[in-house]
Parts: sequence; structure tokens; C-alpha cells
Amino acid sequence: MNAPRLPTALQPAWARARQQWQGLAPRERLGLQLAAAALLVLALFWLGIQPAWRTLRQGPAQAAQLEVQLQQMQQWAAEAQQLRQLPAVPPAQAQQALKAATDFLGSGARLDLQGERARVSVTELNGEALNRWLAEVRSSARARPIEAQLQRGPRGYSGHIVLALGGGL
Repeated sequence: MNAPRLPTALQPAWARARQQWQGLAPRERLGLQLAAAALLVLALFWLGIQPAWRTLRQGPAQAAQLEVQLQQMQQWAAEAQQLRQLPAVPPAQAQQALKAATDFLGSGARLDLQGERARVSVTELNGEALNRWLAEVRSSARARPIEAQLQRGPRGYSGHIVLALGGGL
């Protein structure tokens, strides 16, 4: 069998290495071969087996987390479907419900009505209050958010939300 030809620059180094290998006692050669085999097994474990093993270990937890997310999304889809089936709210009643929900937030929120749209500016509003407010305006005013520019700060969210009043969700 013909060995592949090494570049000319490497041939002297290869010849020296081969000569040193031949000069080793059989016991030393066996020790180096075992060390090389151990390194190969270790590399195979770290590069091939360990990532797959980690995936198998973390898989059930990730699957459970994804299941929770799926259930939340299905719940939101069912809620959206229920809201679509509700009768439309007259514009005056929608504006009144939106104003009442926004007034409940206190001085941290300001409402500007512009025909079929409403812009709500919030300052340092905590996430739970914002979530409750959004749920309230979706159900009572049948308003749907169409734009949101919020920034989270140390005391809560600040920015604005634009809502569409009337029409389907």
C-alpha cells in the first residue's frame, strides 16, 4: 500500500519522528498507543456522546416547558375566538369602557381618543396592571392593540399603546 506523499517541508520531521518511534522500547510504544487511544476515546465522548447525553437529560424539562407554552397559546386562541363571537359594542359604549378601565390605572395612564383609535400613554406601570388593563379593554370595549411602544424600567413600563375600537378582533 502506498502512503500519501507528505509535502517536502514535512518529510525531514516525519523521518525524525519515525526514527524516534522505532528507537522506543516496545513497552514505551504500547504506553503511547494506549495514551493516544485514551485521548481518542475522551475526544469522542466530549464531541459525540456528551452533547447527545445532555440533550436526553434536558429533553423532558424542555418538553414540559413547551407543553405549558402550548396550553397558554391554546387558551389565548380560545379566548380570542370567544371575543370574536361576542356582539359588537357601540362606539360610545366602547369609549366609555376604555375610559373607565384607563381611569382605574390612576395617574400613570393618559387616554387620547381619536375616532376609531385610542392612544394610551403609560408611565411606570407594572406589568400585572398592564396585563389586567389589556384584558379588560379587550373584553369590555372590544378594543384591540395595533401598536405598542413600551420600555421596561426599574419601576414598570412606560410608553404608549394604540388601540383600534370597534370592528372584529
